[in-house]
Amino acid sequence: MTRIAAVHGALAPHRRTQSEITDMVARTCLPEGTDRRVLDRLHRSAKVRSRHMTLPLERYAELDGFGAANDVFIAAATDLGAKAVRDALDMAGLSAADVDLLIFTSVTGIATPSIDARLAGRLGLRPDVKRLPLFGLGCAGGAAGLARMHDYLLGRPDQVAVLLSVELCSLTFQRNDASMANLVATGLFGDGAAAVVACGANRPGRPEETAGPTIVDSRSHLYPDTGRVMGWDIKDSGFQVVLDPQVPDVVRRYLADDVEGFLGDHGIKPKDVTAWVCHPGGPKVLEAVTEVLDLPDDALDVTWRHLADVGNLSSSSVLHVLRDTLAQRRPPPGTPGVLLAMGPGFACELVLLRW
Repeated sequence: MTRIAAVHGALAPHRRTQSEITDMVARTCLPEGTDRRVLDRLHRSAKVRSRHMTLPLERYAELDGFGAANDVFIAAATDLGAKAVRDALDMAGLSAADVDLLIFTSVTGIATPSIDARLAGRLGLRPDVKRLPLFGLGCAGGAAGLARMHDYLLGRPDQVAVLLSVELCSLTFQRNDASMANLVATGLFGDGAAAVVACGANRPGRPEETAGPTIVDSRSHLYPDTGRVMGWDIKDSGFQVVLDPQVPDVVRRYLADDVEGFLGDHGIKPKDVTAWVCHPGGPKVLEAVTEVLDLPDDALDVTWRHLADVGNLSSSSVLHVLRDTLAQRRPPPGTPGVLLAMGPGFACELVLLRW
C-alpha cells in the first residue's frame, strides 16, 4: 500500500469576506444596470464566510481577456505551488532530490511548459524526475491525482511521489455575465493549493504524528449522458463555467451504489467507515451526499467548516479536507476511510484509506 507521508495546504494571499467578494462581483461581473438581488441571494446561500483571492479585489476589473488572466495564473500558480511542495516535503522529512514523480493538477489555467516543469528547477528536483500534468478533472482532480499516484507507487514501491494541486478559481470569473452558473460560481469558489507526499510500501520512513493514512485502492465512475452537467465552455474571455443545477440529482442517482460496491469489494460496509473525506461541492451537494449515504449528522463537519472558511478550491479542496481531518478529527488507527470527489465528465473518484 501507498503511505501518505504529508499533506499540506496553501491559500492565496488576499483573504476577503464573502460580502466584500460579492460587492466586487457586482461591480465587475454584472452588466451595467443589472439588478443584483439574485447575486446577493445566491452568494448568501453558498454558506461561505470568507475566501482567499489571488489578486486584490480592485485588480480583477483590470483583467482584460483570457490572456491577461492566464498570465496571472502562471505566475501565481508557480509561486503558490512551490510553497506548497516545499512545505509538504519538509513535513515528510524529505528533500526535493528524493522525488521520483511530480503530478500536477489544475483546471483554472493552462501553461506550456506546464507548471510542474516550471517548478522543477526552482524546487531542485532531479533532472530525471517524471512529470504528469493533469487537466480537465475539475473538482475531482485531487482524488484522481491520489489514485494515479497510488497506481504508480504500486509498481515502484521504493519511490516517492508528490501530487500538487493549484486552483485559482477567481481568475475564471466572467465579466459582464449574469448567468446563473457564473453567479453561483462566483459565490462558491476560492483560490488555493495543496501538496501530498506519498511513499511506496518499500520506502523506509519514520512514523510521525503528521503522517497520513495508507491508500488501499481507488475507483472511478464516469456517468452516462452527463457531459453538460459541469465543465467549461472556452470563450475569448476565458473559462465560462458550465454548472447544471441537476448535480445533486446525479449524486442521488449514482453515489450510494458506487460507494457500497467499492467498499463491498473489500468486505467493508459504509457504517464501518470512521471518516468521510468529502469534497465541498456546495451545500446542496453535501446534503445529497449525507442523504444517500445515510451518514450521521456530523460526518461531514470538517468539509462544512472548510467550505465556510475558504469556499470550494476545486481539486485542492478535498486535499485540504484530508489535512484538516488528520489535524482535527484523526480516526482510530487501522480503521477504513473514504475520500471522495466529483467533477466534470460527470464523474466520481473514490479512494479507500486505512488510517
